[in-house]
This record gives sequence, structure tokens and C-alpha cells, in this order.
Amino acid sequence: MNTFINDDFLLQTEFAKLLYHKYAKSLPIIDYHNHLSAYEIAVNRQFENITQAWLEGDHYKWRAMRAFGINEKYITGDAPDKEKFLKWAEVVPYTIRNPLYHWTHLELKNYFGIAELLSPKTAESIWDRTGLLLKQKSHSTHGLLKLMKVESLCTTDDPTDSLEHHIQIQKDASKVKTFPTFRPDNAFAVEDVKTYNDYLSKLENSSGKQILNYQDLIDALQSRVDYFHSVGCRLADHGLEQLHHFSSNVFDIDTLFTKVRTNKELSTNEIQFFKSETIIRLGKMYHFKGWTQQLHLGPIRNNNKRLLKELGPDTGFDSIGDFSQAVGLSSFLNKLDSTNQLTKTIVYNLNPADNDVFATMVGNFNDGTIRGKVQFGSAWWFLDQKDGMEKQINTLSNQGLLSCFVGMLTDSRSFLSFPRHEYFRRILCNLIGNDVTNGELPNNEQHLGRIVSDICYYNAKNYFNF
Repeated sequence: MNTFINDDFLLQTEFAKLLYHKYAKSLPIIDYHNHLSAYEIAVNRQFENITQAWLEGDHYKWRAMRAFGINEKYITGDAPDKEKFLKWAEVVPYTIRNPLYHWTHLELKNYFGIAELLSPKTAESIWDRTGLLLKQKSHSTHGLLKLMKVESLCTTDDPTDSLEHHIQIQKDASKVKTFPTFRPDNAFAVEDVKTYNDYLSKLENSSGKQILNYQDLIDALQSRVDYFHSVGCRLADHGLEQLHHFSSNVFDIDTLFTKVRTNKELSTNEIQFFKSETIIRLGKMYHFKGWTQQLHLGPIRNNNKRLLKELGPDTGFDSIGDFSQAVGLSSFLNKLDSTNQLTKTIVYNLNPADNDVFATMVGNFNDGTIRGKVQFGSAWWFLDQKDGMEKQINTLSNQGLLSCFVGMLTDSRSFLSFPRHEYFRRILCNLIGNDVTNGELPNNEQHLGRIVSDICYYNAKNYFNF
């Protein structure tokens, strides 16, 4: 029996083991940002096999399979589910030092009690054993969440979403608390005029408001913010390359909107201005509602245009961008803060070269009104692996207060991704444990244990107040 993922996995010192097992391991999970399907939670989907539960929509695995030379037929194509899984099993032994190697075996162990390493030799047995469990009530979508002690989670939802599945979930007290997150990026995506105007038609239908001018757009978005709030939404999210700084109203926003509605393309500067102005207005809405806004900054998306055309977006062709971040982020936060309309904010960085920029920038806008009001968010996407998490934790520790950090999230589309919280907790405890062993922190179990518990659970509990 393999013991690679054992009780003390990643814990290098006795103090780290103490912190993890006594103060972190048993805590519930608040997963305040993911891309799970509210529909699948509402209907309590029972996956037919591990391919459906594990490989559907997981572009992390897809990228690894392509890099290993696996034909697209076995990734996003029409190959049978079992053949896709067997192909993934061929790849896993060669993912060493990639986070997928750790995640794969944590997930097999935590959800299915499987300690063997996944390989072509073990694949048939693992396919059969996971398949049997996935047919059980304990391994429905709701069962999988309960297995990981998920207390609450927030999905990511477009303003035009009816939220009918969230409403359905909320009527069933036995289900994990599930809240929508307002993600309005499509509402200012004016770089593609035709797609944008098609989207505005959907927004008109969902809001019940005709959108003839820019104020109509803002009114429609306000209507959707109000509706989302009534269904329990308390967070907004934006996924952006960067924020932009404009010293004054260099363009007339109404004129820009009219150009777009008449199918005229905007210049790059006009597009950036339109986005900036709209995000500021949304930020004021969030503040009025008492929401938390999240800013995910830094990806360069859809790099492979040939495969984008064949497979569509969110299929594994994005990467870290090298955009200039400091001036635009400062401008955005300052415009809201200057009118006392800066709500609780979490800023996530994708380029590790900018960690210190982000960590020091958020410190400029903590004003003593709320503990950790403006946060340097957890390592995400390409950085939510051991090295990335350690760097984010170390940077936050150096430039701010790690003790106020609201901790980890999955940012995933998979119901099998929640061991990422365990992964983070082990890494956190190991860093602090090493500091104690090295004499860099006092050997104060009660104090450090409380800080670990706060970061893993209680800070998020108090910050979001779900």
C-alpha cells in the first residue's frame, strides 16, 4: 500500500504537524470563489464515472495531456469516458513536480480512500472502485461537498442569469449553503461590438429594461445587482487583464455607448475608458450593498487562435500576462476611496513578479474601519501550487498582515477540487512550523494555532458573514 499522501504530507517539523492536526485539519471550508454549476448542486447530480466528475471542464488536466502528446479526441473530443480516463492515467506518472501530481493523489485519497498512485497499472482498478462509489448517495454533488466539510460556497454568475438554481438550493436546508457571485465582465466587453450588442439584448430581457443609452445600461445593471442581492449574493468578481488610469474624462461615455450601439468599433483607448468608467460605477453599487468586490488581474487569454476557434474559450489556452498593474490599480481604488465608496476588496495577482506591487498597494487603502478591508488575495490559477502559495504567503507576511488573510479558495469547476484547501493548510502550517523550529517565531502554540485557524476559516467567516 502506497503511503505517499500520508497524515504528515508536506509537514516537515513537529510544530508544523501540531498546527495542522490540531488547529487546521478539522475546520469547515468556506469556498468563496469557484466556478461550480449551481444546476448540478440543485439537482444533486450523480456522476456516472470519474471522467465526468474529474476531467470534464478541467483545463489544468487538459493542458498536461496535450503537453504529453495525447490526441484531443481523448481530452475534449468524443472518445468514451473510460478511454479518456485511461489516457489521463498514462499522463499522471509524468506530472511529477506539477501540482496536478499532488492534487490527483489527494483527491483519490480524500474522496475515494484510494492510496495507490494512479498509473496505467492501477487505472482499471481505480476506474472500477471510483465508479462504484460515484453511484452512491455519499458521492453525489451534495455528498462530495459534505465529505470535504464545505460549509458554504459562492459560484460565479453572469448578470443575466435567472439564479433559479440558487433559489432551488436555498429552499432545501439539507444542501450546502450556496450563494451567487455577480460577474458582470460581459456588460462592458465592448471590444467585440456584435457580441456586445447581442449580450445587451439578453440583459434587457433579464432586467426588464430597454437599453438605449449609457444610463439605461447602468440602470439595468443596478436592477440585476438588486436582484442578485435578494438571492443572497454578497460578492462581485471581475476577471481583467489590468485596470486603466485616466486622469480626466477624456472621452464622453454617452458618445462611446452610442457608437457601440450603432455597431461602430471603438479605439483601444476608448475601450479602456469605457471599461474603467463602468467598473467604477459598479464598485459604487457594491459599496452601497455592502458587498465584497474581487479583482482577478493579469491573464492573457485565448493565445492559441486556431484552437480557440475549434474548442472555444476556457479550454486551456490562457497564460500569465505581463501587464503594467500599479498605476491602474491605484487609480481604481483611489477613485472609490476618495468618495468613501470603496467596499471590501480582494485583489488577486497572476504574475508572481507583481506580488510585492499588489501586497503594498492594498495596504494603501486599509483605513482601520474593517479588519483586512482590502486584501492581497490567495495564489490563483497558475500560482495555486506549492511554490506560488508560499510566495504569496511570504509576500503578504512581509508587506502586510498574514494574520488578517481570508485564506484559500478552489477557483475550480470540479466538485473534486476541495482538497486544495487541505493543500493550502498544510503549506501554511509548514511555513509557520519551520519559522518556529528555526527560532524565527516564538514557540507559542496557542497564539500561532489561533492565527492558523483564523486564516483557514474564521477570518473568512467574519469577513463575508454568510
